[in-house]
Amino acid sequence: MRSSSSKQGADNKHGISGHVRTLHQRLHHALGLGLHDDKGQNWNFTDFNKQRLVIHSIDAFLDNLSLEALKHPLVKDSVPNMVGALGSILESKSEVILISATKVAIKIASSLPCSVLRSHSSSLVIPLSSLLSSHQSQVSVSSATALKSILSNLSTKRENEVWEILKQKNVVAEILQNLNEFSSGNKSNEFFQEMASLLSKILQKWPPSRLCVYTDTKLLNYLDTLTLSPMFSIQSSLLHIYSAIALCLNGAKTILDNGDNLLKMMVDSMDISKPYSVQMGALNLAQCLMMCEEECSTIIKICGESIVKAIMTGMGYLSRGKNFYTEHMPRLVESCSLALITRWAGEHHHYFCKAGIGGVILNLFMGNFPEDNNYLHSLPLQEKVVIIQSHEGLQTNLCLPLRPYIWDILGHLATHSTNDCNPMMHGHEASLNTLVVCACLGFVDSMSVTHQTGEDNNAHESVSRAVLKMIYSPWKHLAFQTRHILSEVLKSNGKNYVRRLLSTLRITSSGTKIGMPSNLQILISLMGLTCYSALPNYKNNVIDNQGVTDLLAFIRWWLVNPLPVKRMHLAPHTQNIFCVRACCWGHLAEWEGEDMLLLLGLWCLAELVVHSGSHDDDHAVMSKHLEGGNDAQFIEELQQICYKNSYPGPRWYASYILWHLGLYGFANRFGQRIRKALNEDIMPDLELIHGNQGSFFVHSVILSARCPSLLPSKEALKEKPQFGSLSKCDVETHKRSMSKVQLSPHADHQILAKLLEYVYSGYFQAGEDLMKKLRVYAKRCNLHSLLHMLYRRRPKWGEPLPTFDLTCALGSTGYHFSDIILEAKAANFAGWRCSFCCSLVPHYHLHKVILCSSSDYLQALFSSGMQESHLQTLKVPVNWECLVKLVNWFYSGELPGPMSGCLWDSLDTDAKLEEVRPYVELCWLTDFWLISNGLHEDCFGVVLSCLDSCQDLSIKIMQIAAEHSQWKLVGVATEYAAPLYHLKRSSGELDALDENLVEMIRAASVRLSQEKL
Repeated sequence: MRSSSSKQGADNKHGISGHVRTLHQRLHHALGLGLHDDKGQNWNFTDFNKQRLVIHSIDAFLDNLSLEALKHPLVKDSVPNMVGALGSILESKSEVILISATKVAIKIASSLPCSVLRSHSSSLVIPLSSLLSSHQSQVSVSSATALKSILSNLSTKRENEVWEILKQKNVVAEILQNLNEFSSGNKSNEFFQEMASLLSKILQKWPPSRLCVYTDTKLLNYLDTLTLSPMFSIQSSLLHIYSAIALCLNGAKTILDNGDNLLKMMVDSMDISKPYSVQMGALNLAQCLMMCEEECSTIIKICGESIVKAIMTGMGYLSRGKNFYTEHMPRLVESCSLALITRWAGEHHHYFCKAGIGGVILNLFMGNFPEDNNYLHSLPLQEKVVIIQSHEGLQTNLCLPLRPYIWDILGHLATHSTNDCNPMMHGHEASLNTLVVCACLGFVDSMSVTHQTGEDNNAHESVSRAVLKMIYSPWKHLAFQTRHILSEVLKSNGKNYVRRLLSTLRITSSGTKIGMPSNLQILISLMGLTCYSALPNYKNNVIDNQGVTDLLAFIRWWLVNPLPVKRMHLAPHTQNIFCVRACCWGHLAEWEGEDMLLLLGLWCLAELVVHSGSHDDDHAVMSKHLEGGNDAQFIEELQQICYKNSYPGPRWYASYILWHLGLYGFANRFGQRIRKALNEDIMPDLELIHGNQGSFFVHSVILSARCPSLLPSKEALKEKPQFGSLSKCDVETHKRSMSKVQLSPHADHQILAKLLEYVYSGYFQAGEDLMKKLRVYAKRCNLHSLLHMLYRRRPKWGEPLPTFDLTCALGSTGYHFSDIILEAKAANFAGWRCSFCCSLVPHYHLHKVILCSSSDYLQALFSSGMQESHLQTLKVPVNWECLVKLVNWFYSGELPGPMSGCLWDSLDTDAKLEEVRPYVELCWLTDFWLISNGLHEDCFGVVLSCLDSCQDLSIKIMQIAAEHSQWKLVGVATEYAAPLYHLKRSSGELDALDENLVEMIRAASVRLSQEKL
């Protein structure tokens, strides 16, 4: 008795009462009635009464479990049996049983601990998926609810397993069918809500599920009509579905194509009078739709002012109640997160300024700061600092989660503001001035991070970045104000900070692992030094403390030991939770990408080198600090950054430094290829005669694409008749002819040579003595990017790189100058039409000079004088899809990629093979046509990435590669095929393969087996 009493007391302490233990015994007895074998793995509940007993026993047991009891071993040990039995019962044909069983499934999925249920979730997912198509609405609704609960708590490890089940059960199609049935009016609102909620959950977790939804025109049209519904529950469900669809770029574009009703509902749903779930759904949808600049711009054009007003209302709604921050913080965070669309330029900046964004974010930062703070503007800075630092909002730190957002918004506004922006027009100058003071104080605090270990404050990075952007803002008033205030607040300890910041760089560059600063410390040190370099009093101090030498050492260390830094790791607030599951959006990285440290190093160095404004002095300052005055080596290093770095920011500032060393433009491989046409006089069609100073032999098509102003008038050019109106002899004579144009004797021969060099390559070198004339010529030729470089204007944060490509020559711009037609060996496009001629065979009107610049084979062919060199049409021995990619590369230097994201995932193996085939063909063609410049490597890389994502392609790719004698690719594909050898041999898939290839796979499989031993 004593032992039993002691045990009962112990159970009670863990939440297991005697009643619960009795219910457990009844459950155990009921489960035993359907046990199929001794192992307890299979269940057979076909008897109605037994099924009802088990359901009742599980239900009663779960109802009486406390939160503490759920952790008890007794409960954990019961889960496999409960789930297994319920899974069997869910296969019943009785609607009465299914109604009860699905309700219990909801209870199991929602009440049991995730860690306990996860390993058994598949046993419920299979039968519940089948029940979604039940004719009994109550059963299908409960099944959807239970499935949603299971999927919400699904572990990452089991996602693939569950997705395979959902695919086999065709769950997405079943849900779409159910939603279409709702449109007929035969189902309840609850039915729609649960089906929509389950669909949203699936779309969020598995990108491959999205394609069939956003391509269902009938469904999208019906959802569009529902956007007019006044019911909040329907609105909430719609917002979640649209948010999940918008996780795919193609889905976002589809719903925006006819999205006026949707956008109106979204903006209206942000209103503070709407239910919380509706507001949050609208904010989430807006973030999903505006994940990139293009889609953001589209939406701003449609309803920009309304969205900004809704954001501002969400950020500025201050309930003076005691529990404001607890109650409204999630909505404030989402509103601030959406306000980060300020990172892109556009009309919305005007709307934010007009609505008083400065006052709103100041209020969020300070916590109910007095709206009438104009008196602060006239106070001395020190008094202003005291008032700000003593304010209650700063002391309580209630708004700490919002501060990183506030600083980012302020920094974005500073980046995209111009001299036309005048806060006094809207009465917010005092708020802006106070924010600048707060930011500068925060900047000084962030300096402590550079010498303190264990410091982890996300706002340090954001406030330092904001001050950096304000100091270099194109809005001169803001830049001046920030520099002045920062200089004042740094007076007490500014020079000591300089030494600390430079010390951080020295330790990093030394390569020592002991005492190595953290990424955050290095980043803030570089931001700090870049800000100091804009303050005259401190810039000299940085230089005097060997700042230029330290920065050069750091940059060179980084180039040897690249240290990528993802901002989301240092500033978690920038990690949009939706981006994690997004697909097809491509590269969403910031301007600096993962190379922020390199960008800041180059930026700070540039500010220190631009010391006197004189080109010669800039060169002297740089040479003084280079080891042995080795300018050439450093120039080569900067050029390599321009070539190899994939992020705009570092490339801009590497080029910016090069401008101060006399090298202008953006070095790129494509420009080097086209430059060959100018340097080697490859098939010129235009001679620009400049008196006794000589002639320039140029190409009309390149001038028309890159600098039309340099192209003589049509009257000065000889008219080129089309091929169809010429005899063969006439064509040959025509092609040998060259238009000649006499230049004005006032034209500067040297300047023209430099301009042509830039037009052909995007890059040239010039001394300071040519600057004045180059600027005049660049302005007259409308070369705005070149003019920017010649004036050595500082790059603007976020500014895209100038493009160098000739793709416009593929259209009407270049058709007049076309002298060759390219056709593929096979093209089955019945509806294909040419914009320029009547031929029904798919082809391109191209230009020999551009083809010859990239292919030694074609250059030799066209200049050989043999019959082939006079061909009007050249048949390329590849398929049309391959030719399309090749032509794009010829004219832009960029190789188009295959399908990706959910589009790729939705393809079957044969369709994926057709996507990859052109790249294998291109690998062969690059060898045949002697095409260098990295095309073969790029194609090879595409094939490897496709093999990584779909190993089943390996055998077919081996076969195609072998047919094209691409043996390196055959060898790589063999390694991918090795793990599949026994399976493919058994299925007979290797029977059609060449014996030598089969032997290669077998040998690779043997090696793989031996490596595993």
